[in-house]
Amino acid sequence: MKFAYRFSNLLGTVYRRGNLNFTCDGNSVISPVGNRVTVFDLKNNRSDTLPLATKYNIKCVGLSPDGRLAILVDEGGAALLVSLVCRSVLHQFHFKGSVHSISFSPDGRKFVVTKGNIAQMYHAPGKKREFNAFVLDKTYFGPYDETTCIDWTDDSKCFVVGSKDMSTWVFGAERWDNLIYYSLGGHKDAIVSCFFESNSLDLYSLSQDGALCVWQCDTHPEDLRLKAPTGWKADLLQREEEEEEEEEEESERETTIRGKATPAEQEKKGKVKYSRVAKHFFNEEGDFNNLTAAAFHKKTHLLVTGFASGIFHLHELPEFNLIHSLSISDQRVNSVAINSSGDWIAFGCSGLGQLLVWEWQSESYVLKQQGHFNSMVSLAYSPDGQYIVTGGDDGKVKVWNTLSGFCFITFTEHSSGVTGVTFTATGHVIVTSSMDGTVRAFDLHRYRNFRTFTSPRPTQFSCVAVDSSGEIVSAGAQDSFEIFVWSMQTGRLLDVLSGHEGPISGLCFNPMKSILASASWDKTVRLWDMFDSWRTKETLALTSDALAVTYRPDGAELAVATLNSQITFWDPENAVQTGSIEGRHDLKTGRKELDKITAKHSAKGKAFTTLCYSADGQNILAGGMSKFVCLYHVREQILVKRFELSCNFSLDAMEEFLNRRKMTEFGNLALIDQDAGEEDGVAIPLPGVKKGDMSSRHFKPEVRVTSLRFSPTGRCWAATSTEGLLVFSLDAQMLFDPFELDTSVTPGRIREALRQKEFTRAILMAFRLNERKLAQEALEAVPPGEIEVVSASLPELYVEKVLEFLASSFEVSRHLEFYLLWTQKLLMSHGQRLKSRAGQLLPVVQFLQKGLQRHLDDVAKLCDWNRYNIQYALAVSKQRGMKRTLEPLETEADAEASDEDSLHLLGRAEDGDDGGLL
Repeated sequence: MKFAYRFSNLLGTVYRRGNLNFTCDGNSVISPVGNRVTVFDLKNNRSDTLPLATKYNIKCVGLSPDGRLAILVDEGGAALLVSLVCRSVLHQFHFKGSVHSISFSPDGRKFVVTKGNIAQMYHAPGKKREFNAFVLDKTYFGPYDETTCIDWTDDSKCFVVGSKDMSTWVFGAERWDNLIYYSLGGHKDAIVSCFFESNSLDLYSLSQDGALCVWQCDTHPEDLRLKAPTGWKADLLQREEEEEEEEEEESERETTIRGKATPAEQEKKGKVKYSRVAKHFFNEEGDFNNLTAAAFHKKTHLLVTGFASGIFHLHELPEFNLIHSLSISDQRVNSVAINSSGDWIAFGCSGLGQLLVWEWQSESYVLKQQGHFNSMVSLAYSPDGQYIVTGGDDGKVKVWNTLSGFCFITFTEHSSGVTGVTFTATGHVIVTSSMDGTVRAFDLHRYRNFRTFTSPRPTQFSCVAVDSSGEIVSAGAQDSFEIFVWSMQTGRLLDVLSGHEGPISGLCFNPMKSILASASWDKTVRLWDMFDSWRTKETLALTSDALAVTYRPDGAELAVATLNSQITFWDPENAVQTGSIEGRHDLKTGRKELDKITAKHSAKGKAFTTLCYSADGQNILAGGMSKFVCLYHVREQILVKRFELSCNFSLDAMEEFLNRRKMTEFGNLALIDQDAGEEDGVAIPLPGVKKGDMSSRHFKPEVRVTSLRFSPTGRCWAATSTEGLLVFSLDAQMLFDPFELDTSVTPGRIREALRQKEFTRAILMAFRLNERKLAQEALEAVPPGEIEVVSASLPELYVEKVLEFLASSFEVSRHLEFYLLWTQKLLMSHGQRLKSRAGQLLPVVQFLQKGLQRHLDDVAKLCDWNRYNIQYALAVSKQRGMKRTLEPLETEADAEASDEDSLHLLGRAEDGDDGGLL
């Protein structure tokens, strides 16, 4: 249970492709990210990724009207029926083809998928348990090209389907007598979206060339009548009616419902007819700009359209009045969604991996998130575990909040790929290295780049490290084989360490001493003493190229990953190897599409490229060119657990065996680019080329793990991979992890001890049972006056358990003062005895610090806000009091001037008190 880490969240990527959906309450956005789905809670400012995944990238998401169910369809046509309430998969289904769009009916009884040039209607899963959740009802034919979009009428009687053949088709969900299907033309390009009006059969259709057609129907939805059955169904129905007529007389209304209208009514009401009443154009100025996405809010008649240039328009229909126009990026808008109230609009841009939520009435962003454009290369946890900083090949440095999952600052000063990121010991400074030849330091208080370290000759830095004091910054060069050392205080270059004969692959400072370990491709690891004229203290000879190096948190051990898939452990004091782990068979790499060998033989050339010790130093994480991350026990040198980061077959190097069906007489099918020529008619006829216009070519990135870090709290660890930043954590609520349990410990005896006010015994039994609710009940039953006595009587073995429980309670509980009192008394009573196990207790203390720091930040903001308001009120009242004594009768102009003076006075008061702010 100690290593029961489970997938917790996906950061670093907010949108890839597919359609966006708002939940039924309008407060959350459901965004497909690769083969996973992330729910962004805009009200509580949190993001949460569902713990499920499809085999390929998700192409479309259908959300039920009540917001409880969702259907996720991937590129291969496989679908998952997901419960958003219990966050689990209820059913799996395969549509036997690529699905373009999916939509539930407003009553939630049916849903339609567009596949190829047909539309299929299925019975939606109900509340009762069914043998097959998806039952095909009807298949609709009509378009001769691919279908693109779906929309339903409010009463679920009809739906409309758009197609790439420039036609729009209206189909009846039932067998209506006066409407079976209806085809609408009038466009000169592929249909992008089509929408019904509220409680009407009138509809709008939009094409890719920026044309909007308004269609008016001469029939109301209530005038649709069911078609009379024929054949054996008619005979069976007639026999049933005759039997009913013998028993009682049948009313005319019921016969009309059965589908038998009188001849007079049939003559009066003919077939449904559509007529085009208007046609509007978005590109009136003549600039050709493809329309890529659209959404329509029926209650407010608001139409939102997104274009390939990144511009979006807001129009009011049917008058086509322009309300607003804005450019959100220079990339195409792939998806648009409007929430239920019509206030918020969500935009997804797959080219930038960008997700925006715009409040159009106040013209402000509710959410503006963007992931790394290219793959992430490195990550680092802050010392308190609240933040994660990532660096990517796009040159951006992003800082993520681990609690909310949002990025709150992006630094773009680097002009090339970022190769290394790290925090200083205080957690207020981020130091990064880049291929542009600079090492930069960023301040998290003022969010600026306050130091830039450079080398005398331009060089490419491959790694960076900062010592425990935060005063010495070092970076390794990839081309000159040197290590550069700077002073953080002055920014000056202190020394250049030479001696390696190959590129520097990793740097790491000893946490307890100022000793720098450098790993290189020259098959050595060198230890440099920063206090003794930067001389080489030791040289550790390896059997292969060194790829990564890291110190244990107490600095007493050094781990090195080499090119021959081994992890070697060294005693840095005596320069003696203490152990090694052979990881060749644990990597389990996959076979690439163009490889002609199996995954088993492909793994021979792979190795671990990143290492990280756990918070207590007993285990080590290792990752590399594989979808697996291995957790080893250092002392026993055995594999404890292997975590699979991805099951997405849209990535390369995921296959295990050679697929002969993909081999043709002309070569591998992967060399034939199916997507070439699809975008704007541009075709690149060079097979196998991975450079060029990535948006118009089919390119499969290779799965790999570039960086691993354990949280200082020990509760979670993070990995940067091809899919993004994945966080794995211990889910304590779902685990039963007993501690020294015997048959005498039961919930009944715990509550009995609480009734008898034997608090120490009750707490000990609760933590032996290790049930969170029982432990909370036992701790909160202790009166505040007796906390000191009870905490002093706890055995030392249980103090760590109680501190860990208190640390986790700070994140969710509102009893802040009560738990603070418990923490203070425990540390005061057992502080001296716990010093001997300081290394083991360090993760628990940092977990406590993380929760307390978050509360401190929240309370500090609230106190500052109250303080400014009080200063403003005092300044205004003082100014008015002075005016009243000098001039009893004030004119209106004087009153306005006094308000301006009070604002200047407030500014002076705030400036004068700046020094006292925390």
